[in-house]
Amino acid sequence: MDKQTLLKGYFKALVETAAQGDAREESFYTCLKDLLLRYGKTTSKGEIHVTILPKKTEAGNPDFRVWNGKDRIIGYIEAKAPTVEDLRAVETSEQLQRYRSTFPNLLLTNFFEFRLYREGELIDRVSIGRPFVLHKLGQVPPPENVDEFCKLLEKFLSFSLPRAYTAEQLAVALAKRTRFLREVVVEELRPEQPQGEGTLLGFYEAFQRFLIAHLSPEDFADLYAQTIAYGLFAARTRSDENFHRRAAFDLIPRTIGILRDVFRFISLGDLPKQLEWIVDDISAVLAAADAKGILERYYREGKGSDPIVHFYETFLAVYDPEERERRGVYYTPEPVVSYIVRSLHKLLKSKFERADGLASEGVTLLDPAAGTMTFVARACQEAIREFEEKYGSGGRARFIQEHILKNYYAFELMMAPYAVGHLKMAFLLEELGYRLSDDERFPFYLTNTLEMEELEQTHLPGMASLAEESRRAGEVKKKRPILVILGNPPYSGHSSNRGEWILRLIEDYKQLDGQPLGERNPKWLQDDYVKFLRFAQWKIEQTGEGIVGMITNHSYLDNPTFRGMRRSLMKTFDEIYVLDLHGNSLKRERAPDGSEDENVFDIRQGVAIAFFLKFQDGQDDAEARVYHADLWGSREEKYCWLETHDVETTDWQLIAPKPEFYLFVPRDEAALERYDDFVKVTEIFPVHSVGIVTARDHFLIDFRKEALMHRLRLFSNLKVPDELVRETFGLKDSRYWKTSEKRKILQQDSSWEAKIVKCLHRPFDIRWLFYHTAFLARSREEVMQHMLAGENLGLIVPRRVEIQGAWTHALVTDLIIEHVVISAKTIDYLFPLYLYPDTSKEDLFTSRPRGGEREPNLNPKIIEALSTAYGEEPTPEEIFFYIYAVLYAPTYREKYVQFL
Repeated sequence: MDKQTLLKGYFKALVETAAQGDAREESFYTCLKDLLLRYGKTTSKGEIHVTILPKKTEAGNPDFRVWNGKDRIIGYIEAKAPTVEDLRAVETSEQLQRYRSTFPNLLLTNFFEFRLYREGELIDRVSIGRPFVLHKLGQVPPPENVDEFCKLLEKFLSFSLPRAYTAEQLAVALAKRTRFLREVVVEELRPEQPQGEGTLLGFYEAFQRFLIAHLSPEDFADLYAQTIAYGLFAARTRSDENFHRRAAFDLIPRTIGILRDVFRFISLGDLPKQLEWIVDDISAVLAAADAKGILERYYREGKGSDPIVHFYETFLAVYDPEERERRGVYYTPEPVVSYIVRSLHKLLKSKFERADGLASEGVTLLDPAAGTMTFVARACQEAIREFEEKYGSGGRARFIQEHILKNYYAFELMMAPYAVGHLKMAFLLEELGYRLSDDERFPFYLTNTLEMEELEQTHLPGMASLAEESRRAGEVKKKRPILVILGNPPYSGHSSNRGEWILRLIEDYKQLDGQPLGERNPKWLQDDYVKFLRFAQWKIEQTGEGIVGMITNHSYLDNPTFRGMRRSLMKTFDEIYVLDLHGNSLKRERAPDGSEDENVFDIRQGVAIAFFLKFQDGQDDAEARVYHADLWGSREEKYCWLETHDVETTDWQLIAPKPEFYLFVPRDEAALERYDDFVKVTEIFPVHSVGIVTARDHFLIDFRKEALMHRLRLFSNLKVPDELVRETFGLKDSRYWKTSEKRKILQQDSSWEAKIVKCLHRPFDIRWLFYHTAFLARSREEVMQHMLAGENLGLIVPRRVEIQGAWTHALVTDLIIEHVVISAKTIDYLFPLYLYPDTSKEDLFTSRPRGGEREPNLNPKIIEALSTAYGEEPTPEEIFFYIYAVLYAPTYREKYVQFL
């Protein structure tokens, strides 16, 4: 059949379909499918297969998949109705952008015009007829551009995935498809939820119930998609030829039950078509690539001693570059890992009398937040190196089997790094000449380290293996003595780890020698890294001796909030070594010589390496010896130093953390004594608080009073819909803010205009504020009422300063203040000079200015001391400005002393 006749037959089929009168886009699919099949038979392409995906949602896959009928996907086709005349508009739609970024060989058509995209770029377009002849005249259009159309089809059908992938190219190809798979999983899960049943829903509920309590459907889809991608990748590294989705299940070690549960459904189950297509596409990419060879070449070419993790980082950079920050997970640079592991190895020899270090009999090791197993892998290498140097390589396999696989443990909460970690350990051990048998696994468990409750045994889909994994992890947590704990726990100030067990342990950090500290805002003690350090401390206490070696956020070294934590660590451990790596861009840290200081991670928060040592014969009542060292400079300088040093070659300085803050940083003790001689500002002014928090500055604060009043009037007009009000003023409802409720409160408040007051927003920046306790996140009314009740003065100082440099962080005001009035890097406190009698909220605003009796907010001992020193009682204002001068400019102290 010649090509003219082929197209005439195609057009005739389109006309007959359109003549039915009720034809939709899907009605024309068979016409296009028949055209492609006939074209394949009349050319050298041979047999091709075309499958049509039932249209489900716009988030699904393209409408057609074209493949060679065996094991190779050729490409995808997205079809629009013949009535869609302008494909240029479709081309730029969100749906097509997603398809173009995922599928390297894609056709877009309205059955008359065909556009071919290769790796997302338009490379060819052909129109083969006039649609209006079909729509308007109901006639068979004459074929046009027949040869050009055949050339376009030749390009489309000739496509094959490259076999010569580099590691980076394969990571990118996987990431694009996994990102697409994530969206498909969300769409497949959505109808299962209201029905209360479905395989995906079973997995989702299992993970939500037993691992991540607040797991959203979107986060589950993210976790599940990455698990499938890396499970397939792991299976491909164990496959030789003819790799496909259904082969993956048999290639995953049966000892990793959770992955097998997932792949029992993916490989053997009856997948929804939407899911099947994209999983098959990922499988096709892996089948075309020499995955194992890529990793081996990556290793040999010197890309790093950890090719799996480098591969995973490349994947994440394309898949979701914001995931690290959202999860608080950062993959540790190898020089950092090397320094920590080599140091632990030496400390075991020198401090714990384990002659073979990490290779010593009975040495147990745990990474409680293992990620992709970077630390454990490095520890294995160090132990095996030590063993071979002393005892030769002949017993290496037995050493791995009897020591490494029985004494080295790891925990991880997220499925994707869990899958990657198992892949990496199998790869590493094979590089060392040891292949895990079918009934062996590395003791790396999927579990929430900070939860002690084990899962109930169950046979529900997706849950049985989780329960078994939980049981094994529970044995390590509760029963197995661990001598070495190491790693890089996640940093997440807004931690979702709120289990009763770990929160109870964290309560110890809110005390100082058994006395509650009474912190008003101890939220930073809820950071995940604090909880993992507390877990490690608890575990070593259970063992009775051991070492913790971790890299974490360095805030706990000197932040006052952490003084109870520091004291607790000093009471548990006998020796503490802290290497502050600095790199805190939030503090704008610079090296002592003024040069630039960089972080070893791509994060803004500074970090520190710490070693905590507890000896079996340590004295319970003895003070821990604390050592400190600094490492400044560029990232590369720090990497180089870490590669060439360890705990024994670090220049440590012995420090003596003292009450009440027990700082883990060096201090000028003589200067500190002089500082401590002066009375605390919190003792001078007993009544004080941090500034107010609006949480909605853009709505509750304005330069112009009239503008703020106009905004509030519109807000209180209940005739305007809530949706319009939220959109107009950029408001979002939350647990603590319901727009509809706030509008009713304002509408019922007849004196709301009196609550518009001046406030100090930033230094010398006075604005109008709607000071209404129902609208502010933190009104601090117990203090701010004294600034509103009459004439007053307030001293503003922060508790601590994040930015290095001269102290310029004190101000005086006669207004209420915001909590970051001096700097966005500080939390500021207000100390009013005068206290007015208690007044009701209503009286506070309707009776201002009150005047009347007021009492100085001054400790009587201060007045007495100054009266004795200077012969007469100073006025409250004189004391106030004396304190301000001492705080702001100590060099002026003598001047004010003379004045008084």
